[in-house]
Order: sequence, then structure tokens, then C-alpha cells
Amino acid sequence: MLSFQHTEYFIALLVLLPLAALLFFVLRWKKKAAGKLGDIALINQLTKNYSDKKYRLKFILLLACIVFIIIAGANLRKPVQSAKEDTAGIDIMIALDVSKSMWAEDVKPSRLDAAKQLANNLIDQLGSNRVGLVLFAGRAFLQMPLTTDLSIAKLYIANASPDAVPVQGTVLGDALQVCANSLDTKEKKFKAVVLISDGEDHDEHSNRILKQLADDGVVVNTIGVGTVDGAPIKEPGASDYKKDNNGQTVITKLNEKELQTIAQQTGGNYYHLDDAAKTSGDVAALLNSMQKKSIENKGVKEYTSLYAIFVLLALLILIAEVFVPETKKLKTV
Repeated sequence: MLSFQHTEYFIALLVLLPLAALLFFVLRWKKKAAGKLGDIALINQLTKNYSDKKYRLKFILLLACIVFIIIAGANLRKPVQSAKEDTAGIDIMIALDVSKSMWAEDVKPSRLDAAKQLANNLIDQLGSNRVGLVLFAGRAFLQMPLTTDLSIAKLYIANASPDAVPVQGTVLGDALQVCANSLDTKEKKFKAVVLISDGEDHDEHSNRILKQLADDGVVVNTIGVGTVDGAPIKEPGASDYKKDNNGQTVITKLNEKELQTIAQQTGGNYYHLDDAAKTSGDVAALLNSMQKKSIENKGVKEYTSLYAIFVLLALLILIAEVFVPETKKLKTV
């Protein structure tokens, strides 16, 4: 169904009222002015080639031009895709580690940058699935609930940093708990979690929540970012690497064993982030191969805008107005 994007622009049509009143008063003023100049018959003879009708026509054409410009601004459009078109997919929660250990540069340009690139690549390949986002460090926060509008997820990922979570650390259990709370527990399938982390800290809380996730049919796939040999941490703007209370340089290492255990307990897979494109492709292929459910697409409608038609009409009317003279052709004897 056709609709206008900006119906509030139609209030500008009120400008036509004073303009129409202006035309009325100008024509009235001309008649009065002619009467004051002297003999009416003589005035009519001197101005016999002037046409009131063509003057009014020119003014009406200008008004029509204004109307079409306002309609163009309101942007008449027609939908090309239903906003409630059902699709098939699953619910996927992406948990992204933004702890300060993710600033380590054993993966270039940094663990965090590589993780964000992988997450963006993954989202591009998730199609009609619903995706939610959790950011975590010493605490976990639901950054975005499940949605089919994947462009919003990429916006949140682009802005993800350790500054988003004031409490530092790597509490995997909290991240998994927030993911579990965001998923429908009534269904025992159609759900997955993608945990992207260096898994640096062991979290006893994760064992309990992993059992809950497994019971609810949630498959947790983990992606390890970093190297087992580790690397020092340099915060942005710092001149030296981070040191502990004893003045020793802090070395952060990838805890692959922890991430492998998490994946195994829910029937998921562990991946090591070596190449963002390849790893995201492998994870996306696994997720897209899972059994799917019907998902109501509540995303933004796609439209074809028709404003150009009214711009063209306004332009044609404006050109026509230029070629309409205020004089009339006199009959030759």
C-alpha cells in the first residue's frame, strides 16, 4: 500500500492560503489602480493586450509547483517487502569479550579488533536468523536483544571496547547467564551461543550455567582469540606495557582448554581464530545447518520512493509557467 514517509510536511500546504489571498488582493489592487489613473475606456485601450486570465494561470501554475514540491518532500513510497514476512532461522546470542586482555597484540592488530572483525563477518553470513549481542569482561551486559535487524548488531560491535564494561576480568559464567536469560527456554532447540574470548580466567560459575544451557537445548560454540604463549597488554595511549603490583609485565595467554570444555559440555565446537574470514565462514556454516524454526520478520520495511515523479512534475510546471505570457494575442483586422 502506498504511504507517505513524512506526513508532517503537509502542514506546509497552509502556505497556499496566504498566497491565494495575495493573488486576490493583487488583482483587486490592479483594478482600483487602473480606475484612479483616469478614463477607464482609455486605460482599457492602452492595456488591451494584457490578460488577467493568463496572469491568474501563471500564479496557479506556481501554486501547483509548490504543491508538488511539498508532496515530493513527504516522499510517497510503496513497500517492496512485507515487514511481517515469516522466515526460517534460529536464535543466536553472540557473547564478545571486551576485557583489557583483549588489547594484547599476539593477534594483529589486536585480539579485540580481530574478534570484532570476525563477529562482523559472521553476522554478514547469518541471513534470516535472529541475533543478540552480549558484551562482557568482569561483568556481562545485554547490549542488544534478539533481532532480525543485523545492521544494528554491527553498529554495536563497532563501538565495543573495554570502556563499555567498568568491571574488568573475564567472567565467562556471567556472559553465558545473560545469553541464557535472553533465549526462549520453552523450546529445547533452535538456539545457539557464540562465545568469542581469550578465556583467560577460569570461572567456576560457568559449570552450572553450562548444564542449564545444555538442558535447554542451547549449543555453545566457542572461538579462542590469542595465542597460548601469550603477549603483554598495552592500553591505548599508554607508553609502556601493563605491569602487576610487583612491577612485572603482565602476560595474557589464551586459555584454549577452558573454551574447549565449554563447547564440549553443550555439544558445540571450539574454533581458534587464525583467519577471520575462514573462521566466521566455518561457524556460520555450522549455525546455518542447524534445524530452523519459523521467525516473524519484524525488521524495517523496504520501500521504493516515488518522490522523483513529483519533482519532475514540479519542474515541468515551472518551465510551462515561464512560457505562459501575461499578454494575449490581438485580433488583426
